[in-house]
Amino acid sequence: MKDSEKVSAYIKKHSKWSSQLAVFRSIFLKTELLEEIKWGSPTYTLNGKLVAGMAAFKNHYALWFHQGVFLKDTQNKLVNAQEGTTKALRQWRFEDGDKIDKELVYDYIQEAISNCIAGKEIKPERKQDVTIPTFLNDALKRNTGFSEAFKKLTPGKQREYAGYIAEAKREATKQSRLEKIIPMVQEGKGLHDKYKNC
Repeated sequence: MKDSEKVSAYIKKHSKWSSQLAVFRSIFLKTELLEEIKWGSPTYTLNGKLVAGMAAFKNHYALWFHQGVFLKDTQNKLVNAQEGTTKALRQWRFEDGDKIDKELVYDYIQEAISNCIAGKEIKPERKQDVTIPTFLNDALKRNTGFSEAFKKLTPGKQREYAGYIAEAKREATKQSRLEKIIPMVQEGKGLHDKYKNC
């Protein structure tokens, strides 16, 4: 299924907001942005960079701007959906009965495109340190093959496994989790790989 068909299916699936999402889509399609599906929602990109998107929720529908922190937001439409967590992303929420000002929406999208072209972006901070819990560290010392394979994993995958072991309260749970992850680590897999790129 092509991305355009996936977007059509997304709009149809969210019947409560389908006419409003169709309006957003018609505005996006007047721009130079490429229509894609990312994280299950319609997303619009420029030269591989995420610019904006739309999404439907139970009680509202929204536009989001990936680097929305740089938008002037002269009409005070944007909110930080996860205050304290999200640095760049901004959302413009609409509820039942809200009128969509097509020109204003288009202006916000065009400003987001201009900002993208200008290279304005906040890059996500990458966590560098991996804290290995004692139980996992002891297992790595006992099994050199496991240790070598663990060292070859990306820091992100190492953090996933370390957190998985650290979260277990009981010794028996830690042991069963350790037995589960050893073959995965030795195959170079991440704890959550099967859920990624679906």
